[in-house]
Amino acid sequence: ATSPLYVVLREWQGLGYNRRGKLLRDAVKSVVEIHGGEIPRFYQDLRALPGVGDYTAKAVRVFAFDEWETMIETNIRAVFLHHFFPKSHHVPDARIVQYIELFRTRHPRRWYSALMDYGSVLKRGMPNPSRRSAHHSKQKLFKGSDREARGAVVRALSKKSEAEIGFALPGISTPRIRKAIYSLQKEGIVETLNGRLKLSR
Repeated sequence: ATSPLYVVLREWQGLGYNRRGKLLRDAVKSVVEIHGGEIPRFYQDLRALPGVGDYTAKAVRVFAFDEWETMIETNIRAVFLHHFFPKSHHVPDARIVQYIELFRTRHPRRWYSALMDYGSVLKRGMPNPSRRSAHHSKQKLFKGSDREARGAVVRALSKKSEAEIGFALPGISTPRIRKAIYSLQKEGIVETLNGRLKLSR
């Protein structure tokens, strides 16, 4: 909560979307300032934290507090598609959730952990059942993506305190660097001062 953003982002390197590191820091600051440093237990309080959506709030309640929530993610989805919709395609989550609710238990942490492990095993031994979900989408390649350019900018700035705005990166074109910097500025991850660029504090 007290760490400057650039320190958090430096530690975050290799963990994926940098904005998630920023939102994690913002959420923790809110936990300290509003909840006295204790992670809130109730759904609405969790949802009010920066970057915490419906699934994350439910997952925190399930795994941190062992409270029941009807939740769905990719491995859970795979289990229910495999067992209850073996020949169906384009199955919406709303139909799957109806089945999940039938398995309400007093030990949701154990139940969902088992479901996730089982779903992971299923996907290794057969075609991924989640491909039959209405919500399935294939992630775009990292190489050549905006994510690659954004990550390269943050990685470069984490290695030095600041850089000229027009700096170059190997394998990333100048227009892609500019686009990445613009989006990172909008999200408050980088800032500029007197023609110099640095990670936000």
